Amino acid sequence: MINIKTTIEIEKMKEGGLLLQKAMKDLLPFVRVGVTTKEIDQKAEQLIRSLGALPSFNTVKGYKWTTCLPINEQIVHTKPSQRVLNDGDVLTIDIGCLYKGYHTDYATSFIVGQPKSVKDQEFLQQGRETLNLAIKALKNGSRLGEVSKIISDNLNKYKLSVVKELTGHGIGRQLHEDPFIPGWCDKPIEETIIVRPGLVVAIEVIYAHGNGKMKYEEDNWSIATADHSLSACFEHTVAVYENSALILT
Repeated sequence: MINIKTTIEIEKMKEGGLLLQKAMKDLLPFVRVGVTTKEIDQKAEQLIRSLGALPSFNTVKGYKWTTCLPINEQIVHTKPSQRVLNDGDVLTIDIGCLYKGYHTDYATSFIVGQPKSVKDQEFLQQGRETLNLAIKALKNGSRLGEVSKIISDNLNKYKLSVVKELTGHGIGRQLHEDPFIPGWCDKPIEETIIVRPGLVVAIEVIYAHGNGKMKYEEDNWSIATADHSLSACFEHTVAVYENSALILT
């Protein structure tokens, strides 16, 4: 069941999204070579709480942290740890906040310190570009399958792979709501949901250099590429209006 949001609900989510972006802006200067992912997570929680919001991710059963912090071949859901960031690591910060009863969700991937190669920089730019195109495809009267097709088509153009088991999702009073938005067309577009005003979703571009197959790491939270290829994730929470879509994060 899709929970269509009212204008008032979207305004609350917009406020939460602004707080989340403020927390991210203040967090990024703290992320550097030599810092552990546990220290990043602690700083992120401090920043979110200082803004009058709460972390979203620790509302997920069994998950106790504010962020997920995958590195290099790790894709999503990687718990903070004593792992130290090194020059050239590709780090994903996936983070959410709960404000006035509503969640917002955001993720970005970037290179820590000095890049190892131009290829890594291009890989990340191609993911950012794909997310921007996917957001443009989300509009009143379109179908969600058009968003999925844009993601897969643009990544395929660069010979990159969608991680098919992982998807974007609806969001609101719950961190994960219907509908789920694959990064590929798992059914004919005309059979997918028609986009209407009040729909709020977290669009995610989750992709890899290799074949896109995934495996769970030993903690059963962190997911990595099965072939150890580089992975990244870009995500925004987006609300649909009558004549436009608005990025809330």
